[in-house]
Amino acid sequence: MTVEQNVLQQHSQKHQQTLLNQLREVTGTTDVQLLQQALQVSNGDLAEAVAFLTEKNAKVPQQDEATYYQTTQVGNDRYISVGSQADTNVIDLTGDDKDDLQRAIALSLEESSRAFRETGITDEEQAISRVLEASIAENKASLKRTHTEVWSDSPNPHDRKRMENCPVGLKNVGNTCWFSAVIQSLFNLLEFQRLVLHYSPPARVQDLPRNQKEHRNLPFMQELRNLFSLMVGSKRKYVDPSRAVEILKDAFKSSESQQQDVSEFTHKLLDWLEDAFQMKAEEDREGEKPKNPMVELFYGRFQAVGVLEGKKFENTEMFGQYPLQVNGFKDLHECLEAAMIEGEIESLHSSAENSAKSGQEHWFTELPPVLTFELSRFEFNQALGRPEKIHNKLEFPSMLYMDRYMDRNREITRIKREEIRRLKEQLTLLQQRLERYLSYGSGPKRFPLADVLQYAMEFASSKPVCTSPLEDIDTSAPPGGTTGQLLPALSTAEQGPSCTLPEGLSPAPTQAPSTQQRVPIHKPFTHSRLPPDLPMHPAPRHITEEELRVLEGCLHRWRSEVENDTHDLQGSISRIHRTIELMYSDKSMMQVPFRLHAVLVHEGQANAGHYWAYIYDPHQQRWMKYNDISVTKSSWEELVRDSFGGYRNASAYCLMYINDKKPFLIEEEFDKETGQMLSGLDKLPSDLKAYVKEDNGLFDKEIEEWDTLQARKAQQEKLALAAATAAAETTTSHQPMSTEPSPPDSWGPQQDPEYMEQPSPTDDSKHLQEDTERAISKAAAEQQEERSPEGLLTAAIKVEYTRLLRFAQEDTAPENDYRLQHVIVYFIHNQAPKKILERTLLMQFADRNLSFDERCKSIMKVARGKLDLVKPEEVNMEEYEMWHQDYRNFRETTIFLMIGLELFQKKCFVEALMYLIYSYQYNRELLVKGLYRGHNDELIGHYRRECLLKLNENAAGMFESGEEPEVCNGLSIMNELVVPCIPLLLVHDTEKDLLAVEDMRNRWCSYLGQEMEPNLQEKLTDFLPKLLDCSTEIKSFHDPPKLPTYSTLELVERYGRVMASLSRVPADGR
Repeated sequence: MTVEQNVLQQHSQKHQQTLLNQLREVTGTTDVQLLQQALQVSNGDLAEAVAFLTEKNAKVPQQDEATYYQTTQVGNDRYISVGSQADTNVIDLTGDDKDDLQRAIALSLEESSRAFRETGITDEEQAISRVLEASIAENKASLKRTHTEVWSDSPNPHDRKRMENCPVGLKNVGNTCWFSAVIQSLFNLLEFQRLVLHYSPPARVQDLPRNQKEHRNLPFMQELRNLFSLMVGSKRKYVDPSRAVEILKDAFKSSESQQQDVSEFTHKLLDWLEDAFQMKAEEDREGEKPKNPMVELFYGRFQAVGVLEGKKFENTEMFGQYPLQVNGFKDLHECLEAAMIEGEIESLHSSAENSAKSGQEHWFTELPPVLTFELSRFEFNQALGRPEKIHNKLEFPSMLYMDRYMDRNREITRIKREEIRRLKEQLTLLQQRLERYLSYGSGPKRFPLADVLQYAMEFASSKPVCTSPLEDIDTSAPPGGTTGQLLPALSTAEQGPSCTLPEGLSPAPTQAPSTQQRVPIHKPFTHSRLPPDLPMHPAPRHITEEELRVLEGCLHRWRSEVENDTHDLQGSISRIHRTIELMYSDKSMMQVPFRLHAVLVHEGQANAGHYWAYIYDPHQQRWMKYNDISVTKSSWEELVRDSFGGYRNASAYCLMYINDKKPFLIEEEFDKETGQMLSGLDKLPSDLKAYVKEDNGLFDKEIEEWDTLQARKAQQEKLALAAATAAAETTTSHQPMSTEPSPPDSWGPQQDPEYMEQPSPTDDSKHLQEDTERAISKAAAEQQEERSPEGLLTAAIKVEYTRLLRFAQEDTAPENDYRLQHVIVYFIHNQAPKKILERTLLMQFADRNLSFDERCKSIMKVARGKLDLVKPEEVNMEEYEMWHQDYRNFRETTIFLMIGLELFQKKCFVEALMYLIYSYQYNRELLVKGLYRGHNDELIGHYRRECLLKLNENAAGMFESGEEPEVCNGLSIMNELVVPCIPLLLVHDTEKDLLAVEDMRNRWCSYLGQEMEPNLQEKLTDFLPKLLDCSTEIKSFHDPPKLPTYSTLELVERYGRVMASLSRVPADGR
C-alpha cells in the first residue's frame, strides 16, 4: 500500500467515525452496532439514518439482537465503545411534528457534512475548538477582572518562584483544568516526555498534503515541546500553557463555550500526536511499515469471540482508552468482567450449532504499555433531558493483574469464571438463609432470632411487681367519688406484699351512696390520677417454677442452636468470599502486572466541575496531587477519599495504569559518557535548552526589578521616617501626652511605637501615666532609706514589672486578655529577650509627660539619661523594633477580630467577612512565630467559616427567588466575596473548612437537576465553573478595611464585651 493509499484509508475510517459521532449526538443512541446498521441501510445518508433510528424506536422498542451482536469490521476506528453497558433505547425525537423535526435534522447534518468536506474538520473537533476558544477568551478576560477575583498572578515574583526539585504546575487559563490533569499525567510518563522533547518535524514539510489538519499538528507539537521543556527546567512555580491552547484554538473556528471532557480531550490529543509522529515515521521508514511510537505506547488489541444464532465468529480489534461502566459495580474487576462479556455466552462453550442464544466475549491479545480506563460516570437522564453524574463508590487497586483477561488464558479463565459463578450461587443461598436468622419475623419490623429468644427468656424470668397494674388504683374510694370502685377488694394474701398502697394514699371514710345513684366507671386513660406502682418492666402474671424451668431450658437450647447456625453460615460465607478473592491469586495468573500511575479526578456535576490528578512518583515512592498551579505531596489515603466516590461529589474519571515489567516507561535518562542521571536543563535538546534559558532569564530579571523596587521603597520610607522624627523632635514641648515617652535625641530615627500614640491625652496616655506614677509612689513608700532618683527608678521599674508579671501568669478567660493592656505582658508571654523588656520599661519611665511633680520629673530625667548611655551593641534596635511591630500587628489583628465578631453578631455578614478574613490571615502569620503571639485560630476560623456559609446561604436564597435583581445580587455576593475566599479555606486543608467548601458547592450543584428559566440556567452555567474551579493559590484580593483608632481602655472593654457575648467557643467545629 502506498503512502497516499494509507492516508486515504485513514481519512475514510475517520470520516466513518465522524458520521457515527454525529448520529450518536443527534439521536442519543450509544450502541455502535446499531448506528453502523443505520448508516449501512441509508448508504451514508445521515438524514435517512436518523429517520431509520426514530422509526425503529417507535415501532420496535427492543433492539434487534442479531444486529446488536454483529461485530465491527477490521479497520474500524479504534475509538469504539468496547463492552459498553449503556442503555440501548433510542431517545424519541419524533414528537408531534415528525417531518419538520427530521427536515431540521437533515439540514443540520448536511451543513456539518459540507463543513467537513470543505475544511477537513469534524464536528467532534469543532466541539474541542469551542472549549479551547472559550479558554483563551477566559484567559484574556482575566486581565480585565477587578482585584476582587482570584485569577491574576501574584505581583511578587518570589511567590511564583519554584522550590528546588518541586514539580512545575500549570496555570488554569479558564476552564482548562482538564488540560492540566491530562498533560501532567502524560508528562510524568518519562518515556512519553522523552518522545515529545526529542521530536523533530519532518524535513520535507512542504510535500505533505496541504490540509488544515496536517498543518495544525507541527505547530502544536512545537508548542507542546516548549511547554514540556518549561515543566522540566523552568524557575517558575507554574507555567502558562496558553500558547499550546492557542494553537489548538486557531485550528478551529467557533464561538460557543463549554467545559471539556477529559476522555474526549485525551482521545483527540493522542490522535493529534499520532498524526504528528506518523508523518515523521513515514519519512524515516526504509521499505518497511513505519512504527508509530504513540500507537505502540497507548494502543492495544483484543479478540472479539462470539456466537450469533448458533454461528461462531472471531474478530480482532484495536483499542485506545478502554471504556468501563461504573453503575452497578463495586470494584474495577467487576467492571472489567462485565465489559468482557456481553449477552448469553453458554453456547460459546458448546458445540451446538443450532443454539438460538447469542453473545460475545472480549480477550486481550496485546495490552499497551500504558493502559487507560475511562470510567463512565455520566449518564443521560432522558426524563430531564440532561446528563447526570454517577457518584457511586468504585474501588480500584494500586496493582492490577490483567492475566484473567488475556486471550492466552482464555480456557483457564472460563473454568475459573464458571467456578466463581457456582460459588456466587451458593453464596446467594447462604446469604438468604442467614438473612432469615438476622431479620426474623413476619411484620414490618424484624429482629435477629437470637435476640428474640433472649428477650423471651428475659421476659419469662422477670419477677412480677404486682398481679395487675390496674390494682394500684385506689379501690377503696366511694362510688360517689371521682374514681369510684373499680374491682372488688382483694385479700392481703392475693395482693402480696408488693401490692400494698403506699403510705398516705389510704382512703378516707365517706358517706355511703344511695341505692339510686349510678356507679361511675373508672377510665384509666382519661383520669388525671396515675397509678402509683406501675411495673418497671413487663413480666408474666402467673408462671410456676416448673413452667419457668422448662421454658428457660428450651429457650437456652434454641438460642444456642440459632447462634451456632448463624456462626456456621457466616463462616461459610466468609470462606466463599475468600475463595473468590483468591481465585486468581496463583502465580500463573499474576504474570501481567500493571501499576497505577495516575488517577484523574472530577469534582462536581455533569454540567460543571473541576479536574485534578494524583500521580505516583516512583523515585520518591509517594503520591503527588497536581491541581493546576498547585503541586503538593499526597498519600494513598487522600487519593482513596477523593477518587473512589460515594463520599463527596469527587470521584475518579480516568485511571492510567502502566506495565510494571516495562521500567523504561518511568526510568530517568543517563548520560552515555559519564553515567550520571540527567536532570533539569541537561535533559533537553539544544533548541529547547536555549528556549528555557531565555525564559528563566526573563524571570530572573523580573525578580531583580522587583527587589530593586522594594529596596527603593524601603529607602524612601526610611528617609520619610527620619524626616518625621526630626520634625517631631523640634516640637516636643507642643506634643500631647502619649502612652510611651518620646525617645532621647541619641536614638536617631527610631520612632515611638504607633500603638502607644493615641490621640487623646486624657484617655490612653493618662491611663499609662497613672500606672507609672503609681509604681513610683509605691516604690517611694517601700524605699525609706534609698530616696535618690536613680534608686527610685530601679525600685519603680521592679514594682511595675512585678505587677505586669502577675498579669502574665494569671490564667484568664478569653474576654480578659491582659496582653492588650500592656506590651510587657505580651513580651513576657512570648519570652522576649531581657534587653527588650528593660528598654521598653525605661521608655515608659522616660516619658516627658511624667512632669507632674519634681520626683517624677527627676526619675524621667534619670531614665532618659540611662537610655542615652545604652550602646548600640547592647540592644539590637532592629530586634527591638521587630518585637514592637509584632505587638502592633497583634493589636491590629485584635481590632479586625473584634469588629468582625460584632458585625457577625449583628448579622451584617457582608461587612463582617473582610474583617474576619484578615484577622484570620494576620493571626496565622503571628502564630507562626509562637503560640501566644496571636489569638485562638480555631475560634477565628470558625466564625470566618460560618460567615462564608451564611453568605452562601443568603446568596442561594436570592438565586432561588428567580427575581432578576435578587439573582444578580446573590451571584455578585458569590463572585466578589465567597468565591475569592474559597482558596483561603482550601490552602490549609483542614477537615472543617473542606466540609464547608463541600457544603457550599453542593448547594449550587443541586440546582443542576432542577427546572428553571433559561436565563437562570445560563447564569448558573457561567457561575459554577468559578465556584468549582478554584485553586489553592491566593493571587489577589480585597484591600483590608481601614481600622479606626482605639485607646487601650476602649479596646480592652469592647473586645472583652464581644468575647463574653459569644454563644459558644467551638471546640469541635461545625
